[in-house]
Amino acid sequence: MMARQIRLAMMGVGHVGRAFLQLMDEKRELLRERYDLELVLTAACDSSGAVLAPAGIAPLALREHKLAGQGVAAYASGVAGMSAEAATLATQADVLLEASPVNLQTGQPGLDCVRLALDRGIAVVLANKGPLVHAYDELTRVAEAKGVGLAYSATVCGALPVVNVGRRDLAGCHIRSVRGIFNSTSNSILAAMSRGGSYEQALRQAQLDGIAEADPTLDVHGWDTANKLVIIANSILDQPAKLENLDVVEGITGVTPEDIADGARRGEVIKLVAQALWAGDRYRLSVQPEWLPESDFLANVHGWEMGIVFDTDIMGVQQLKVDERGPVPTAAAMLRDLIALVW
Repeated sequence: MMARQIRLAMMGVGHVGRAFLQLMDEKRELLRERYDLELVLTAACDSSGAVLAPAGIAPLALREHKLAGQGVAAYASGVAGMSAEAATLATQADVLLEASPVNLQTGQPGLDCVRLALDRGIAVVLANKGPLVHAYDELTRVAEAKGVGLAYSATVCGALPVVNVGRRDLAGCHIRSVRGIFNSTSNSILAAMSRGGSYEQALRQAQLDGIAEADPTLDVHGWDTANKLVIIANSILDQPAKLENLDVVEGITGVTPEDIADGARRGEVIKLVAQALWAGDRYRLSVQPEWLPESDFLANVHGWEMGIVFDTDIMGVQQLKVDERGPVPTAAAMLRDLIALVW
């Protein structure tokens, strides 16, 4: 008996996209045996262009092509200059995987790709936060109207199932507060500073280690964390929000080694904390460095780890964290979402 084929179109073949291609190969037999599914990549697109192949693209071959520094346009049957939007319109796919770079200013080109896919009745799995930050209400309304799936657990802390826990497992709760450490780059830099050395030295080492991007602005100024908090507000807390609705967004660039040493003498640890606090009529949303007692759960979210604390009225205080290194866990979250949509 043949497994059910699910045709995939991948927008963005960067670190996460390449990790997903690897998982397509590694998990092929498990998907067949456990879920009766066969994933077939029928389209892929990056900044160089696109390749459309209804019969399927070999995932590992495309991954190796990208790792060799080649753009998708140079792959067999690739089309140079084909935009992500054009590829989305042309593809024959059941699910669009949106893993293109985050664009805080406009959400593009990911936003239009998601719009086009949903309008065509193609389900969408997102790792890219930009479309949700800019148009969460619109996209969820269109998905519902079209009767197609829209999943995005990979956009908030990767493999840590923050969205799934909040939306499904805390059903019936009033969530009094959400507190979390959502950015492993800033968390790693603060940890390095606590061991001695300046912010600049810690950032440079994080870049050499591959933890921080060459341009770390989104991470160290708090905007990556703010993006994730906006998605939590919309999807879990049912509070419409965009970046401009956050009360405070402050990163870690003002923290000094002397501050950290002084805090240690007081028995406190500094962390970049996202918070949604119920204030009687709405949640107040903030991202800023906070001094935490060493006994605090978030004070013990170390280095690469990310963590979250839900304080609820009827399900108590729930605390989760993950040690997530590299892009594979985020790609795995996309696979998790994909299975949930089609199985």
